[in-house]
Amino acid sequence: MQLKQITQYIESIAPLAFQESYDNAGLTIGQPDDEISGILITLDITEEILDEAISKKLNLIVCHHPIVFSGIKKLNGKNYIERCVSKAIKNDIAIYAAHTNLDSIFGGVNSKICEKLNLKNCRILDPALNFLKKLVTFVPVADAEKVRKAMFEAGAGHIGNYDSCSFSQTGNGTFRGNDLTNPYVGERNQLHTEEETRIETIFPKHIQSKVIQALLQAHPYEEVAYDIYPLDNEYTQAGIGMIGELQEPVDELDFLRKIKDAFNCEVVKHTQPLGKSIRKVAVCGGSGSTYLSKAIAQKADIFISGDFKYHQFFDAENQIIIADIGHYESEQFTKEVFYELLTKKFPKFAVHLSDFNTNPVNYLI
Repeated sequence: MQLKQITQYIESIAPLAFQESYDNAGLTIGQPDDEISGILITLDITEEILDEAISKKLNLIVCHHPIVFSGIKKLNGKNYIERCVSKAIKNDIAIYAAHTNLDSIFGGVNSKICEKLNLKNCRILDPALNFLKKLVTFVPVADAEKVRKAMFEAGAGHIGNYDSCSFSQTGNGTFRGNDLTNPYVGERNQLHTEEETRIETIFPKHIQSKVIQALLQAHPYEEVAYDIYPLDNEYTQAGIGMIGELQEPVDELDFLRKIKDAFNCEVVKHTQPLGKSIRKVAVCGGSGSTYLSKAIAQKADIFISGDFKYHQFFDAENQIIIADIGHYESEQFTKEVFYELLTKKFPKFAVHLSDFNTNPVNYLI
């Protein structure tokens, strides 16, 4: 199987456009046309992980954390990043990372956390902004349904749990083609008035070229009139963190113990219990302290994440419980996300979960 078949599938689920600006998700090492014999799934890239891939004769590693976040100026083996990159290249091992783009989708990292906690009615905690666009086009009435359907099939028209969303209005369009035209309706050099349907629909910006191509192929006119507007609406299908609800309220300390067990934590750092039950739960895999205010604003009873600094615990302001379970612990089930996605799509292909725990943090109990 070619590498691009695997990466294109992952990106159809977690588009690279969803990654944060600081991130470096995507194909780090390898060529799209490389033949892949098998996949090793891991959270992090380490030298032990590369040795594991070599021993198992797997030439693609799919990871959550990119091995390269910023530019590498030298490859002298002075740190683990340089050594890992060199070893991967020497052994023809491709490396692909899906990081904040996988964090940002339904069915991704935060969905898996919600699943482990049996949360219901889950939604994105901090939906993406500046991600939606509106397309307006004008089509002869008889061709409106064909054009509308083509744009929907290209991915336009999704609002929350609804698809095929659009607005249409009938009016009169005018145009006159010169000697170089071959009008679909009307005559050259004559002003023509045509009853047309104005169609409005929305789409996420990363599929714009696909939607426009579908419009142009389905539209009968030589010159297709359309407008694209940026929208300030939240894109509720992608973003950071998730928030959901427990089926029944749970005592605070009982829920903290449940978290510790569910994520096999050596320790859970948390703020003072507030003397009330837990019902609404906000989560963010990895370093989520930035999104505490979002959890408070949505009246979550507890916010589960990792990497809170000492003074950030004060920001709970007796409005919410912060539960810091650790960076690795909050993202450890990302391997399951990758495994489920890849084995569902490629059921007969060799996909292996790494045997190594790559958590660099140890606890003295």
